[in-house]
Amino acid sequence: MPKSMKKVYQISLIVIAIVIVLVVSSSSKKTYIEAKNETVTNKVDLNMMALRVEEEIKNDIYSAKDTYVGHLTGYTARCPLCTGHLACKSSYDVLNGQEYYNDPTYGNVRIVASSRNLPCGTIVRFNQPRISSEPIIAIVLDRGVLGTALDLLTNSEEYAVTTIGRSTVSYDVLRESWGNKE
Repeated sequence: MPKSMKKVYQISLIVIAIVIVLVVSSSSKKTYIEAKNETVTNKVDLNMMALRVEEEIKNDIYSAKDTYVGHLTGYTARCPLCTGHLACKSSYDVLNGQEYYNDPTYGNVRIVASSRNLPCGTIVRFNQPRISSEPIIAIVLDRGVLGTALDLLTNSEEYAVTTIGRSTVSYDVLRESWGNKE
C-alpha cells in the first residue's frame, strides 16, 4: 500500500473512532437525560396516585353501605315527651337550639333520632328538597322513633311541623355505628 494511502487509511480510522466516541458519549448523555425525565415522571405519577387514593377513600366514606325507606319527621329538644338530652350523647347540649354535631370524619352533620335498628353514631344521607337542595348528612344521636323512621332535630317546633312535616324518605347508611372513630 502506498504511503499516502496508508496515511488516508489512518486518518479515516481516527475520524471513525472520533465519530464513534461522539455517538457513544452523545447517547450516554441522552440516556442520562431520559433517566432524569423518568424520575420526574415517576414523581408526578406518585402524586397522581396519592390523589387517586385520597379520592377513593373519600368516595368510600360516602358510598352507601345499606339503604332504607322510612318516614321523616322533625322534632325539637323541648318537645312534650323530650328531655332535651340525647340518648346517645347525653352530655351534648341541644337545649340551646344546637342542631348539628361535628363528626371527626364527616364534619358538621345534622342530628337525627332513630330506632335501635340503627346504632348510635350511624351516619345517614338523604335528600329532602323542602329542607335543602343538597343531600343531608346526619348522625344518629337520639332515640324515640320506631322501625326505619328518622326524626330530624330542629330548633323550633314550627319549622319541624311546617317545613319538615311527615314524608317518606329513602336514606343511605354511610357508616354504621361509631366504629373506631370515637
